[in-house]
Amino acid sequence: MSKGTKLILFLIIWLGVSRIGFPQAGDPEVRPNSSPYLLLDKGLQYRITKSINSMYNFDFATAERDFAVIMYQYPTHPLPDFLMALGYWWRIEVDVTNTRFDDIFIRYLDRANEKSERMLKEDPKNKEAAFFLAAGYGFQGRLYSERKSWTKAAFAGKNALKYMDMSRGEEEFNPELLLGDALFNYFSVWIPENYPLLKPVLALFPKGNKALGLQQLETVASNAFYTRVEAQYFLFRLYASEEKRPYDALRISEYLHNKFPNNPYFHRSYARHLYTVGRWSESVNQSQEILNRIDQKQYGYEANSGRYAAFYLAEYSYRTGDRAEAKKYYQKTIAYGEESVSQESGYYLHALIQLGKMATEEKNKAQARKYFDTVKKYAKRKHPAHKEARDFIKKNKL
Repeated sequence: MSKGTKLILFLIIWLGVSRIGFPQAGDPEVRPNSSPYLLLDKGLQYRITKSINSMYNFDFATAERDFAVIMYQYPTHPLPDFLMALGYWWRIEVDVTNTRFDDIFIRYLDRANEKSERMLKEDPKNKEAAFFLAAGYGFQGRLYSERKSWTKAAFAGKNALKYMDMSRGEEEFNPELLLGDALFNYFSVWIPENYPLLKPVLALFPKGNKALGLQQLETVASNAFYTRVEAQYFLFRLYASEEKRPYDALRISEYLHNKFPNNPYFHRSYARHLYTVGRWSESVNQSQEILNRIDQKQYGYEANSGRYAAFYLAEYSYRTGDRAEAKKYYQKTIAYGEESVSQESGYYLHALIQLGKMATEEKNKAQARKYFDTVKKYAKRKHPAHKEARDFIKKNKL
C-alpha cells in the first residue's frame, strides 16, 4: 500500500477514533441528567472523571477498579468495556511497536461493539450505540493500520464512518462530534496539498476547509466535555509538525504534562517541544527525569521514551562542547533505538551520524565506517541521512 493510500486510511480511522473522549476534573458544572443515554448521564460523568484522569495519568489499577464497578452496574452497556479498551490503547500509544497488549485491547473493543450492536438491534435509532460503534471500529482500524493489516484496517475504517453518520442528529452529542468534523476538514485539504496524485480520491469526499478544521479543533480542545484531551493530543501534534507553531505545541504539551505528570507520552512530548523552542536547560531537566524514571522502572517509561530523552541530552551536550557526554548519550540513543526496534527513526540515524563524525575526529576510521554503514543499512536511499552518510564516506575516504 502506498504512503498516500495509507494517509487516506488514517483519515478514515481518525474520523472514527475522534468520536469519543472523556471528562476531566475542573470541567463544567454537573447538572441533573435528562438524557436517556448513559454516556450523557451527568451523575455518571461526575463519578467517571477521577477514574479517567487516573487512566490518562497511567494509574491503570485505580482506573480499572472503577471501570469494573461500572461494568457490574451496567453489564449490557458498551461503556465499561470501551473504557477498559481505552486504557490498553494508551499502553500501546507509548510504543506502538510493542504488540503485547493488542489481543486484550481488541477483545474489549469486540465486547463493546457486540453490546452496541445488540442495543442497535433493539432500537435502530439509538444514537449512543452508533456513537460507540464509530469509536470502537475507529480504534480497531488505527491499531490494524499500525500492524499493516490493511484489509482489517480498511474494513474497520469503513464501519467507523458508517456508524459515525448514524450517530449524528443528537443535539447533546454535537460538541463532541465537532472533533470528527475538525479532523475531516483539516486532512481532506492537507492530503491533496501534500499528495497531489490523490486529488481524484479526495474528490469523492465533501470539500474540506483546513483553516476551519484547525479552528474547530481549537474549539473542542478548549470547550468540549468529552473529547477535550483527545483534541489536545491531535492539536499539539499538528502545531508541532504541520502548522509550524512550536510555541503553541509547547503550551498544550506543558498543560497535559502538568495535568498528567506520569503519562510518558505527554512527558516526552513536553521535553521535545522545550528542545524545539530552544529552552534547552528545561528540556535537559525533563529528559534526565525521563531516563531516571526508566532506571527506576516506573510503569510506562521504556526504551521509546528513552530514545527521545537520550537524544535531547546528547544534542545539548554536543552544542555545549561536552563531547564525552554527547558520545555517551548518542550511544544511549542507539541502544534505546535498537531495544524499541526504531532503527529507521530520525533520532537513531542522526545519532549514528554524529557518532561517526566524532569517531572520524578521533582518527578511528574503522569505527566511523561502521556507524555510517549502519545508517545506510537502515535509512532508505532517498532519506537525507543516507545521502549524508554516503557523502561523508566519500569525502573522508572511509
